[in-house]
Amino acid sequence: MRPTRGAAKLLLLALIACLHAPTAYAGDEQELQPGKTDTDRTPLHTVIPEYPEIARRDRIEGEVQVCFDITRDGKTRRIAVRKSTHRLFERPAIRAVRASTYAPIPRDTKVPAIKACRTFRFTLEPVVVEKEN
Repeated sequence: MRPTRGAAKLLLLALIACLHAPTAYAGDEQELQPGKTDTDRTPLHTVIPEYPEIARRDRIEGEVQVCFDITRDGKTRRIAVRKSTHRLFERPAIRAVRASTYAPIPRDTKVPAIKACRTFRFTLEPVVVEKEN
């Protein structure tokens, strides 16, 4: 059976991502802490993902690492899950990254392309989150 054109493209993109991932994201993993990222960009608004109700009911815990680009105007784009222990946590993590914003960079400032990764840990134990003033 011959793969479809879309499946072949997806396989090629996955292969390229695997080849480039170790150099592009090496050492970028970190715990979720509001106000901290692995880049020099200043977060303006960090969103913490909601714990899925099904996972809470079934007492499932896990973690998701999401990698993304930060645009000059501070928005996140090209959001992708790099690692995940359970699929239930992937969508809330992606939604949280999409809703987070960073400080914009002035047009006359030259910066390299900024890639960032966040690791979200979903645990059933209460977590204390400090609110920014």
